[in-house]
Amino acid sequence: MSRLNDASQEHRTFTARATLVAIGIKVQRLGLLQPIFQKVRIAQKTVKFSPAEKLVDALITILAGAHGLVEANKRVRPDQGLQRAFGRSGCAEQSVIQDTLDACTSENVKQMEEALAVIYRQHSQGYRHPYDQQYQILDIDLTGRPCGPKAAFATPGYFSRQRNRRGRQVGYVLATLYEEVVVQQVFAGNESLLKALQPLVEAAESVLELDEAKRRRTILRIDAGGGTVDLVNWLLKRGYQLHCKDYSGHRAEKLAASVQEWFTDPEDPNRQFGWVTLPTDEIYVCPVRRIAVRCRKKNGQWGVGVILSTLTPEEVLRLVGESPEKANDPQAVLWAYVRFYDQRGGGVEIEIKEDKHGLGSLRRNKKRFEAQQMVVLLEALAHNLLVWVRSWLADACPRLARWGLLRWIRDALHISGLVVFHSSTIVQIVLNRGDPVARELGPGLAALLAPEETAIILGEI
Repeated sequence: MSRLNDASQEHRTFTARATLVAIGIKVQRLGLLQPIFQKVRIAQKTVKFSPAEKLVDALITILAGAHGLVEANKRVRPDQGLQRAFGRSGCAEQSVIQDTLDACTSENVKQMEEALAVIYRQHSQGYRHPYDQQYQILDIDLTGRPCGPKAAFATPGYFSRQRNRRGRQVGYVLATLYEEVVVQQVFAGNESLLKALQPLVEAAESVLELDEAKRRRTILRIDAGGGTVDLVNWLLKRGYQLHCKDYSGHRAEKLAASVQEWFTDPEDPNRQFGWVTLPTDEIYVCPVRRIAVRCRKKNGQWGVGVILSTLTPEEVLRLVGESPEKANDPQAVLWAYVRFYDQRGGGVEIEIKEDKHGLGSLRRNKKRFEAQQMVVLLEALAHNLLVWVRSWLADACPRLARWGLLRWIRDALHISGLVVFHSSTIVQIVLNRGDPVARELGPGLAALLAPEETAIILGEI
């Protein structure tokens, strides 16, 4: 007799997040979260749930679309199917989860970083990047996270469209080709990329295990905050390819004055670019090309910046999808250098925005710095897990695989359904056939869970 036909041991429970239940089953069967249990040792007594289990509860809460861990009580604790899918026998009360985060030390943060590095190497595409075939592209940036004035390291700093705010900065290193977060670190609110760049790069080197050969095949794309002469030379000495903006606005004006011919952006008549002709031999430790870019302001004057790049014209043309045969066309080449820098907006900046709105990262602020660091690491794991889920489902659900994280959390993960148990094992998930996404997502989830002997069907809920 099959498990499904043995009604005596069968029971059903409703879930508002049937897709996330299916994902949880796969995550659990892969043992994806085991490094957290193996490496993170928080000095807190286990009453009902261990500290590591409560970290998993926090992760599930983030994946469930909560914009604050307080929502664990509403989104996760009542959902038996969701808990069981992730290997949990229950869910800790939100205040208990918060207590565990507050108990974290700097050593626990290091342990969590080590655990996430193991998870990343086991499941990411970025770690398996084919360096011999194409460049790895790492985008690096900082984004402000406002918080209360009493929070540790909450200092005045730059927070977009918010004056006189206090908060912290979150540094990102993104494996752009794969949309994966390689590194995510928290800094004081007044910290700039000038000081944050080196620790971010060193952390990324550790996670990706970048030896000298891999660094030569890795492009670091950085905004002006990391474009000082000292930082550029530090990165060049380490062997990286660079595509960044010059830090100094004053120097940009001087360099722009050396441009002999300006070309107009084919897509923006108010933007022009040209080659900087002044030599770089005495400034940088290896050859660097410089492109001046000027944009006309509302007052009619020009605002000027300078892009630094170690890439050849042929390389940058390929990176933007153009033929390297255009290398003799100065306008095409210059535009390629500018477009490749512009693509930061569709890389790290988009992913930061998706995390803020999709994962609700701006609403999870902790007073203790170590607690905030742990929350940010859990957010990075949630981000990557959803990216990997999309790749798992890409063949069966190509349209959904192109969705951003915001839409995935809003539309794909929040499909209601029934979870069918045989004893304590989930044997079937019934997706609400009335949900417009369920019909498209169902076959992909069915294929994903076929090895787990968990059936996915459409039904009336």
